[in-house]
Amino acid sequence: MIHLRSIAAKRNGHLREGFPFDVPIIRALGEIRFTSPVTFLVGENGCGKSTILEGIACAVGSITVGSDAVDSDHTLTAVRAFADSLSQTWTKRTRKGFFLRAEDFFGYAKRMSQLRAEAAAKIDAIEKEYSGRSELAKGLARMPHARTVADLERSYGDGLDAQSHGESFLKLFQSRLVSGGLYLLDEPEAPLSPLRQLAFLSLVKEMVSQDCQFIIATHSPIMLSFPGATILSCDTAPIEAVEYDDLEHVKLTREFLNNPERYWRRL
Repeated sequence: MIHLRSIAAKRNGHLREGFPFDVPIIRALGEIRFTSPVTFLVGENGCGKSTILEGIACAVGSITVGSDAVDSDHTLTAVRAFADSLSQTWTKRTRKGFFLRAEDFFGYAKRMSQLRAEAAAKIDAIEKEYSGRSELAKGLARMPHARTVADLERSYGDGLDAQSHGESFLKLFQSRLVSGGLYLLDEPEAPLSPLRQLAFLSLVKEMVSQDCQFIIATHSPIMLSFPGATILSCDTAPIEAVEYDDLEHVKLTREFLNNPERYWRRL
């Protein structure tokens, strides 16, 4: 399902001064059309692909998997001005889904750990406070905190912080993805081994079959190989669609793996 069909710069809306309007791909921005359920934004560091993704998140009012909402996250102050310069076209507007950066994941994992610790501490305090009272009274007092612990264990097992970074990252997605959502992801491959990147893509494939749409900024040739995905290069201004085999990321990785000694001789 393609929920968000396109974004476009409003007339002269993106021709302002300062960041992010001085980024070449934003200065040259016309319309970006999303023609498949999975779209990748690819390009070198500093090209502006993350800024484009952040602008989309702010424009559509996405929620974050972190400690702040998009509209109150101070790190997105400049990007919100860019978001205001964008128009949107939808097939069917969805409020499901989320926006995720690597730093948001760490904040979310920390917050879930704190919630669990606070609930466990309150249960211990109730055990002491209700000593000598009926089990019914004690059970009623414990109930909301025990439910919090049970919900967290059901979603995350021993906790996101009790697993490896890659394992907890996948666990987060498995617990938070819902059908019919729009998911905006900035370099989700960062904590994932090659094998876990494939597991992640399997999850994306499953959710695409449940009417989800993904827009993903990435450097990973493994991620970019997703069948049927649209790949947009942010190394050119304006942004343009490219084929997988024509990507510099793919060419360089393939050539390096075929003959790493050749590259080491040049370093």
